[in-house]
Amino acid sequence: MSEAIRNPKENSATYRVLGGASLCHMLNDMLQSLFVAAYPIFKGNFHLSFGQIGALTLVFQITASLLQPLVGLYTDRRPQPYSLPVGMTISMSGLLVLAFAQNYGMLLVGGALLGVGSSIFHPESSRLARLASGGAHGMAQSVFQVGGNFGSSLGPLLIAFVVLPQGQKSLAWFTLAALFGIVLLTGLGHWYKQHGQAIQKKHAAVKHTLNLSRKRIGGALAVLIMLTLSKYFYLASITSYYVFYLMQHFHTGERDAQLYLFLFLAAVAAGTVIGGPVGDRIGRKKVIWISILGVLPLTLLLPYVALPVTVALSVVIGLVIASAFSAILVYAQELLPGRVGMVSGLFFGLAFGLGGLGAAVLGALADRTSIDFVYKVCSVLPALGLLTGFLPDIHKPDVGEEAETMATVEVLAPLGSEE
Repeated sequence: MSEAIRNPKENSATYRVLGGASLCHMLNDMLQSLFVAAYPIFKGNFHLSFGQIGALTLVFQITASLLQPLVGLYTDRRPQPYSLPVGMTISMSGLLVLAFAQNYGMLLVGGALLGVGSSIFHPESSRLARLASGGAHGMAQSVFQVGGNFGSSLGPLLIAFVVLPQGQKSLAWFTLAALFGIVLLTGLGHWYKQHGQAIQKKHAAVKHTLNLSRKRIGGALAVLIMLTLSKYFYLASITSYYVFYLMQHFHTGERDAQLYLFLFLAAVAAGTVIGGPVGDRIGRKKVIWISILGVLPLTLLLPYVALPVTVALSVVIGLVIASAFSAILVYAQELLPGRVGMVSGLFFGLAFGLGGLGAAVLGALADRTSIDFVYKVCSVLPALGLLTGFLPDIHKPDVGEEAETMATVEVLAPLGSEE
């Protein structure tokens, strides 16, 4: 057993690292959420159609979706702790481009830079969170994810109170948050490298495999991908078009609509805390059942109710559906042990890519029909949660000293191979 596990001071250090990773995830995703929350400003300034809005999301998210699995695959073999501040720097440059964009093309470039920054940030930061988990993988992913989701929820709030009154160029002020993140990530990268080398000297690699065939594992991954599709297509209808839906359907003001979007995103952040720890206790599969299929009655009802009920239902939907991603991600990591970076990159990439594809498809559909029709179509997406029944049951031992050691060595083994 490593001294990091035996020594309470070292344990508290890993919790600080986990908290730091979550904070940086918050800053990273806050920069991205400013982009999405500023869509009404971009639409007014550049006279964009809903299809062009969807294309902005697609460019932003497809760069991340294509690059993240490749970044993760590479860093599984050659971890790059100091790539973390590099990713944040690229995201910061994207925000600056958006702040001073003069045309639609510059908006596309800014969105693409944000996507590239995320593709570098997420795989290695997710590996860092797993390293600091002490074996409680679900808990660690939830703590890591809640930072990102909370950061995403801040976008509409910051747009409503800062950018709307001061204009598009005020987006540049938020690069100060990115600079703070770069400094913090540099320190986390140093801890990541030094801690990994220290533990690698004391441990040989420990392998953990499941008694499942390749065909069964491939089928389970296909199901997880479909579940991710249902979740992020539905979330795209909220994050990209909820403000427009409220303004058109209920004639709310833009500032009020942004605040209602903040409530939804804050509920998503809160719900993220639930999925990981509960999955550690009762199993990932049960959490996936509840979080996706469980919201179906609420999503079916949402397009047909009054404004107060719409806001309340959206909060509950966000709270429940958000618990899925941590469970899906850790379940996939357990299917492919030793491929933390690739799996994290794949599923973060899918989250971005499917969200972007969903935004583009739904935007084009809204141009041809209406925002109301889009919400009626999306209401049936959680029915794909029925596919959860095809996932194999993975019985993991309770988190203990042996599991902690295995988890630590599994994540750190590639670090030692670089020496």
